Amino acid sequence: MEPENETRILEFFLLGLTKEPELKPIIFGLFFTMYLITMTGNLLIILLSISDSHLHTPMYFFLSNLSFIDICLTSTTIPKMLMSIQTRSNVITYAGCITQMFFFLFFVTLDDFLLTVMAYDRYVAICHPLHYTVIMNPQLCVRLVLLSWIISVLTSLLHSLMASHFHHMEPENVTRISEFLLLGFSEEPKLYPLIFGLFFSMYLITVIGNLLIILATVSDSHLHTPMYFFLLNLSLADICFTSTTIPKMLVNIQTQSKVITYAGCITQMFFFVLFAGVDDFLLTVMAYDRYVAICHPLHYTIIMNPWLCVLLALLSWIMSVLNSLLHSLMALRLSFCTPLEIPHFFCELNQVIHLASSDTFLNDVVTYSASVLLGGVPITGILYSYCKIVSSIHAISSAQGTYKAFSTCASHLLVVSLFYFTMISVYFSSSTTQTSHSSAAASVMYTVVTPMLNPFIYSLRNEDMKRALKRFSGRKLSTNK
Repeated sequence: MEPENETRILEFFLLGLTKEPELKPIIFGLFFTMYLITMTGNLLIILLSISDSHLHTPMYFFLSNLSFIDICLTSTTIPKMLMSIQTRSNVITYAGCITQMFFFLFFVTLDDFLLTVMAYDRYVAICHPLHYTVIMNPQLCVRLVLLSWIISVLTSLLHSLMASHFHHMEPENVTRISEFLLLGFSEEPKLYPLIFGLFFSMYLITVIGNLLIILATVSDSHLHTPMYFFLLNLSLADICFTSTTIPKMLVNIQTQSKVITYAGCITQMFFFVLFAGVDDFLLTVMAYDRYVAICHPLHYTIIMNPWLCVLLALLSWIMSVLNSLLHSLMALRLSFCTPLEIPHFFCELNQVIHLASSDTFLNDVVTYSASVLLGGVPITGILYSYCKIVSSIHAISSAQGTYKAFSTCASHLLVVSLFYFTMISVYFSSSTTQTSHSSAAASVMYTVVTPMLNPFIYSLRNEDMKRALKRFSGRKLSTNK
C-alpha cells in the first residue's frame, strides 16, 4: 500500500506556442483550418479507396490505413490545443496527459511502420513486377498492417507505463523488499540430489541437442531453407529458455539456499516471458511456412523469400522483447509484503503478481490482454494453417505424395501440441492451485521437457536432419584425426 502522505501530481500546464493574447486568435484560425483540411482530405482518400473497386490494391489499402492514422494523429493533439485557446486554460490532467502521450506515440509509431510497409510494396512492384500479385497477396497485406498495429500498441503502452511508473514510485523512506524465496519442488533434503541429477541431465540434453541442430543447420548448405532457418531460431530460443530457470535452481539446490534477489527475480521473469514469447511466435511462423510449402508449392520460393524469413524472425524477437518488457515494468510498480515465498522453481509472472500487496487489477488486465492477443492470435493462425494443410493433403491422389506432405509437418505439429497443450494445462491448473507445488511440477513439461524433446523430434523424424548430423559428425571426426 502507498503511504498517505505521498504527494500526487494531478495536472500539467501546456504553455502552447505563445503567451501573447493577441496572437492566439491567429493561431486558433491557422490550426483549425489545417485540422479541417487534414480531416477532409484524408476522409476523401478513405472513402474513394473503399468505394472504387479499381483502388482495391495493396498500395491503396496501405494508403487508406495511413489516412485513417493521420486523422487520429492530428485529433490527438489539435482539438485539445484549440479548446485550451478558446477557454484560456492551459491545464491538462495527469490522466489526460498520459492518455494523450499514449495515443500520440501509438499513431506516430504506426505512421512509421506503415511508411516502411508502403516502401516494401513499391519495391516489390518495381523490382519484381511479374510476381507482385503473388508476393503482395491480401493475406500478407493484412498481416503487415496487423503487425504494425500490434507493435505500435505495445511500444506506446510500454512508454506510457514507464511514465506512469515514475508517478507511482514510493518515497525513499518506504521499506523495499530485497529478495524472494523459491520453494522449488520439495522440502526434503534427501530428495535434493535426485532432483539435481534429473534436471542437470535434462539441461545438458537440451543444450547439446539444440546446439547440434544449430551447428548442423549452419554448416550444411542443404539445410539453408526457410524451414531450417526458423528451426535454428527455435533451437536458440529453447537453449535460452531453459538457461533462464534451470541453472539458478541447480545453484540453489547445491548451496541449499532458496533465495533470489528482487532484481534477479524481475530479470528472470523478463527473460522467461521473452523466450516463451519467441517460442510462441516462431511456432506460428513455422506453421505458416508449412502452409505455403504444401498449399502453394509452386510459389513457395517466391513467397518465403529470404527477406520475408528474416523479417518474420526479427518481428518474433522484437514483439517478444516488447511484451516481456511491458510485463516486467508492470511488475515493478507492485508493492510486496512478507511472506515472499514463491511456490515455484522460478519467478513465474502469475505467481509474482499473486504475491503483491498492492492493487493488481491493471497487471491482471495487461496479462490477460497479452495472453489473448499474443497467445490466442498465434494459436488461431496455427490451427488455420493446419486446416488448410489437411484440406490440401486430402486433395493429393497418390499415397506417396500424401505421406511426403504429412511428414514435412508432422514434427512441427508434435512440437506445437507439446508446447501449447502443456502450457494450457499448467495455467488451467494453476488458477485453482496457485499456492501448491503442483503447478511448479506441471510447468516442467513446457519449460524443460518440451525444449529437451524438440531436437529428438526434429532429428529422428526428419531424414534431412539425420543426414546433416551424420555429415557434421563425420567432418568433426576427420578433422580430429
